[in-house]
Amino acid sequence: MRYNLSEIVELIKGRRTIYPEFYSSRKVHKEQVELILNAGIWAPTHGKTQPWRFTVFMNDQREELSKFLSETYLEFTPKEEQKDTKLAKMLNRPMQSSAIIAVHMHRTPDTRIPEHEEFSAVSAAIQNMLLVATAYGLGSFWSTPKFLDSDQARQFFDLGEKDKCLGLIYLGYTKEEWPKGQRRPIEYLTEWRTQ
Repeated sequence: MRYNLSEIVELIKGRRTIYPEFYSSRKVHKEQVELILNAGIWAPTHGKTQPWRFTVFMNDQREELSKFLSETYLEFTPKEEQKDTKLAKMLNRPMQSSAIIAVHMHRTPDTRIPEHEEFSAVSAAIQNMLLVATAYGLGSFWSTPKFLDSDQARQFFDLGEKDKCLGLIYLGYTKEEWPKGQRRPIEYLTEWRTQ
């Protein structure tokens, strides 16, 4: 076997969503973020378009993201649907995280690759990134507020007209025990056609 299969399977099964509220003050280093980004760019990509782009927020730049998220939440959410708890999360989560990676899908004007394939490639990149974060022992949370696909988000992240922000990956060391998880067995999810 080329790689340790049991370790790879355990890594995949061990990945968890851990919210920034549960991160400690221990800092994630730039070199760790670079390795996470490098894992992302090795995802499958049809036509080798490599549609992923990243914006990393660390240190004081987290405040800029916090301000954008909270203000845009208020702008996009009708007054009667606004919740103080949701607004607090938009405001606080960037500051509770050591690093945040905004992941974007870049569309080249002349591409013949359908958008859904580019979307899938970026999603695969995100999974690679989450797995490397898990291997580091970092908590991660892939957040996808509705307003990330807006003109305001494209302007904030300096994206092209056809580009999309597919989410924010919050990173930090967890201050609690690593959570356990569960999934339904494959017998309930799989149809075998063998004849």
